[in-house]
Amino acid sequence: MHSKKLRDFVFTLHRYIGLAIGLIAIIIGLTGSLLVFHDEISEFLLYRHIGTITPQGDAYGNPKRERLPVEVILNQVKTAYINQPDVTIDRIYISAKPNAPAIVVPRKQESDLAELYVNPYTGAIIGNSQKIFSERFFYFVYELHYSLLAGKTGYAIAGIAALLMFILSITGIVLWPGWRKLLNGFKIKLNAHPKRINFDIHKVAGIVTAIFIVLTGFTGFCWNFSDFTNPIIYAVTFTNKSASEPVSKLIPGKTPLELTDQLKTARATFPNAMLGTIYFPRKPEDALSIRFKLPQDDDENGQSYVYLDQYSGKVLRVDNILEIPLGDQVLNSFEPLHYGTFGGLPTRILYIFVGLAPLILFITGFVMWWYRRRSTSKLLKEAIFIETLSKNAQK
Repeated sequence: MHSKKLRDFVFTLHRYIGLAIGLIAIIIGLTGSLLVFHDEISEFLLYRHIGTITPQGDAYGNPKRERLPVEVILNQVKTAYINQPDVTIDRIYISAKPNAPAIVVPRKQESDLAELYVNPYTGAIIGNSQKIFSERFFYFVYELHYSLLAGKTGYAIAGIAALLMFILSITGIVLWPGWRKLLNGFKIKLNAHPKRINFDIHKVAGIVTAIFIVLTGFTGFCWNFSDFTNPIIYAVTFTNKSASEPVSKLIPGKTPLELTDQLKTARATFPNAMLGTIYFPRKPEDALSIRFKLPQDDDENGQSYVYLDQYSGKVLRVDNILEIPLGDQVLNSFEPLHYGTFGGLPTRILYIFVGLAPLILFITGFVMWWYRRRSTSKLLKEAIFIETLSKNAQK
């Protein structure tokens, strides 16, 4: 294909994809910007709700308090639901921060209930997520970002939009005028005609954020279509993925082991790690999953897991973040690339502006399309007028 024809094809593709997904891209981008500092905002508002947790010794010289065993914290929560036998404990989060609450998530039938915040030194329930507006607000934002508040259908639409945003950014990089002259690609002529200023804003905003939109678009698509993309990633990286999840072997008449015994086995697997999260079995055949944070792990909650048979206590599988295969390393890299945490605070701040980019690019792109359509319409009217004059002159 001739280079000009190829460029015209890329330009047409870029224009119509932008017009087609513009509004959805704006929603995804703006909600993404709101979620960049979700954890910090939620933590700030959480402490305003529950107060301060102080493990240090008091002014009277009493020694520093130690955290209660997980089992004691869970018993406190179970006592609160003693009149609701159909309520079970789904999971508990233990933060590495000494002043953070333990978070317990009860479950009723198939739905999670409000998160409970528990003082890890006294076992007292000091709040729940239902009473914190920010938690409800960010839950709404999260659902809007990933599924457009439309359930499975919206989840698929958002995934397709993410793929089109990926393609849109690639075509934008190809069309960038800076390939001819680098300086022109980053210049905005503020004293030029509004049409030129609009174009300059579009090209600069596009090229500055393009690579990051490529990353967020690709990872978002892979997450929303993981059943399709994960096998491809494992195949490309020559990674053998376990065909099935660990399961407990049912023993007639035997009840699950006490959590204390299970934790001893799990901690022996990662003796130098911090306990992060315990995911309790939802079904009789499910395994008990315990998450740990190794000293070398940058993730705040840890990324290493021990799976145990809930009846025999046998270790069914160990996922050590330091030993995971290449395919899982690729999948684990999606989170920092999508949320902008790979470069610390500077990249997270940058990602706020990346989320604003679809709004800027859609507005400037629409204005460019409108200018182009108006010019085409004007030329068409002139051609019709000339043709009319010509026909009248022939009469």
